[in-house]
Amino acid sequence: MAKRLENPNPGKEMSFLDHLEELRWHLIRSTAAVVIVATLAFIAKDFIFDVLLFGPKSANFPTYRLLCKAAQFIGMDSFCFDELPFRIQSRTMSGQFSAHIWTSITAGIIVAFPYIVYEFWKFISPGLMPNERKNSRGFIFVASFLFFIGVLFGYYVITPLSINFLGSYRVSEEVFNDFDLSSYISLVRASVLASGLIFQLPIVIYFLTKVGLVTPEVLRKYRKFALVIVLIISAVITPPDIASQVIVAVPVVILYEISIYISKAVIRKQKKQAKKNGK
Repeated sequence: MAKRLENPNPGKEMSFLDHLEELRWHLIRSTAAVVIVATLAFIAKDFIFDVLLFGPKSANFPTYRLLCKAAQFIGMDSFCFDELPFRIQSRTMSGQFSAHIWTSITAGIIVAFPYIVYEFWKFISPGLMPNERKNSRGFIFVASFLFFIGVLFGYYVITPLSINFLGSYRVSEEVFNDFDLSSYISLVRASVLASGLIFQLPIVIYFLTKVGLVTPEVLRKYRKFALVIVLIISAVITPPDIASQVIVAVPVVILYEISIYISKAVIRKQKKQAKKNGK
């Protein structure tokens, strides 16, 4: 492996090739972190599959118990069941092994996310002004916190709602649901990762405001359009029932409102700094 290039003159601007070399090392370290965590996840097969992946398939999953109690409180019996009416099967020779590999890689990406963000931050931070680096010091913590909150939301809310609806849906009593293992895992993976990325909205708005592409006025002006987009996203990542879409849409709308205040705070700080520099 080639020896890593170091900038001999820290005060001198690096060339384009030097930047590419630096980016390559950040990508190598991020990939190494994912591989290490994925290896541990591969070894912990029983916990990853029996507890985590197949947990939302069980009637004892916390979300179902909570929703069942809430439904009983209002005189309904929704989400109260002993067993979901479907089975999971693998219909290809390499199906289970491939599922094991890709699930381990997904677990590696999720768990190693803070380190990936750290490497990304190390790459872009030298190009920031000292005051920008100071003001963005909590970027890694905030981005990781929002991502994990999104992952938990996807796992405990979107995934069980989707599995309950799609697993129970039948067009005829003559048809029994036998889902392929890859299809089931894809649903869980998409729900979890999509939620984790959606919860990065405040971070995205922060940086778009910093570069002048977004302002609080623009966010307020297009709030109605944003709400429509949120409902469309909710319809895509959740089963097609109104209750599930509302449950998913509410936190995303809250994130959008938080993003408006974040954008407002960034603009206020920029004006304050510009006024200070003008004196």
